[in-house]
Amino acid sequence: MKKITVVAAALMLTFTSCVSKKKYAELENKNKEIQDLLNSATVKLNNCLTEKSAMSDQLDYLKKNNSDLINSSKELTVLTTKGAENLEKSLESLKEKDLKISRLQDALSKKDSVTLALVTSLKKEVGLNDPDINVNVEKGVVFISIADNLLFKSGSYEVSPGAKTVLGKVAKVINSKPDFECMVEGHTDNVPIKNTVLLDNWDLSVKRATSIVRVLQNDLGVDPKQLIPAGRSYFIPLVANDTPENRAKNRRTKIIILPKIDQFYDMIEKEMKSLSENK
Repeated sequence: MKKITVVAAALMLTFTSCVSKKKYAELENKNKEIQDLLNSATVKLNNCLTEKSAMSDQLDYLKKNNSDLINSSKELTVLTTKGAENLEKSLESLKEKDLKISRLQDALSKKDSVTLALVTSLKKEVGLNDPDINVNVEKGVVFISIADNLLFKSGSYEVSPGAKTVLGKVAKVINSKPDFECMVEGHTDNVPIKNTVLLDNWDLSVKRATSIVRVLQNDLGVDPKQLIPAGRSYFIPLVANDTPENRAKNRRTKIIILPKIDQFYDMIEKEMKSLSENK
């Protein structure tokens, strides 16, 4: 650019001395046009350089973005594969839970079947016509409730001779099922009792239970390993102890038949624990 200016100046000096003013003016105008073109070209060149720099930055950004997209695509492929694996594992887990639930239902169904068979057997042996004897299922457990007027005299824990007829029927069922246990519960009314032998209703209820257990063991041949005596005093009444009739209802002996189906309960417990751990 400096060379062009110098040449132009030299030409101007040369032509000033040997050309006419008219010619000089024309050359001067021509020089101005050339200078304007040169300035315009310089501006355009600078703009081009600026645009080139911007495009270079954009190209770098696009290259980086393209690289990030490629990496993201690879990660997405990995995630998709893992997702499929996790889905497969989840399906397997659901299958296992369905199997465990099915096993639980089978165990409960089998327990219900055992309970139903036991109730049928007891009702057949004990009979249904005596209002003082009740065979029922309570919270999944089979029990026989016998009014104390069939077993004991008032305030006594000695088993009456006639009681052995009823207890003999119960013993027949227990002896036919050696895998069952038998819990004998004594229940009293709330009338206080105390004498030289009995301290209170706790004593009376327990002694009545042990008296029944001894008859079942000693007189009726029940395996003592199947027998469990227990006393409940007057704390679990059937009705309010507010009339003689109601107190008579609350004085009772409850014989609970417990099938030894520990394997069912163990399985249920294990399966429930397993289901809980897999949540």
